[in-house]
Amino acid sequence: MSRVQVRKTYKLWIGGAFVRSESGRYDEAAGVNYPRASRKDVRDAVAAARKAAGPWAARTAYNRGQILYRAAEALESNRGRFASSDEVDASVDVLLHYAGWTDKLHAVLGCVNPVAAPFLSFSLPEPTGVVGIVAPDAPPLLGVVAELAPALAAGNVAVAILSETDPLPGLDLAEALGVSDVPAGVVNLLSGRRHELATALGGHRDLNAIVDAAGDPGLATELDKLAAETIKRVRHGAAVTTYEDATDDALTRLEAVTELKTAWHPVGA
Repeated sequence: MSRVQVRKTYKLWIGGAFVRSESGRYDEAAGVNYPRASRKDVRDAVAAARKAAGPWAARTAYNRGQILYRAAEALESNRGRFASSDEVDASVDVLLHYAGWTDKLHAVLGCVNPVAAPFLSFSLPEPTGVVGIVAPDAPPLLGVVAELAPALAAGNVAVAILSETDPLPGLDLAEALGVSDVPAGVVNLLSGRRHELATALGGHRDLNAIVDAAGDPGLATELDKLAAETIKRVRHGAAVTTYEDATDDALTRLEAVTELKTAWHPVGA
């Protein structure tokens, strides 16, 4: 007797759990239903990210690198879920590249500032906090991983809006994250209508920065206006299509989600 295959039920990834959209709405891609997130889901994702932000930033840089490396391992072992093997390879390599950056940020971005005696002044990089990511439509997996990796390497947590036309690879990424060491709430993945979710995310007052790779000039302008209301950092960029695109400007991507804290100390006074 032949059996009916159990079809996969796609869900959002919020706070380390697979959840249905609060609204109960679904859209379709490649003949598969996937959840259409609502503004309430955006708020839930930001709340989960904010809760995870402190503990994640408090981890040692070396430990964050280990966790990103484990995420790359998990993605590699789950490659059968994805249609494009080349895109999985590039995504794994991007995660490994930024895993290597975690314990080098202080040396590269930090500095001792030249000031008159008897003072010592130095600057150290710190995470921005909760980073909102608007992923491009294509490539659906590498496009979001390339923006997630530098944000996590710098000690930030993230809420990512996935490809609108092909969100399934991004939702499959959650399956890999679910068996990795990435703590709950550090990464949150939402599928649905980009404009609806991106404006809700950009206007959220508990968001600290926005990384926009959607390539939509109208949306970019709207995000700039929303960010200006609460003084958020914003970086607009083109969709990443290769490993080189994601890593050649690694320092720029890391600086966009990093703050510099400057301290002064009296010396011999």
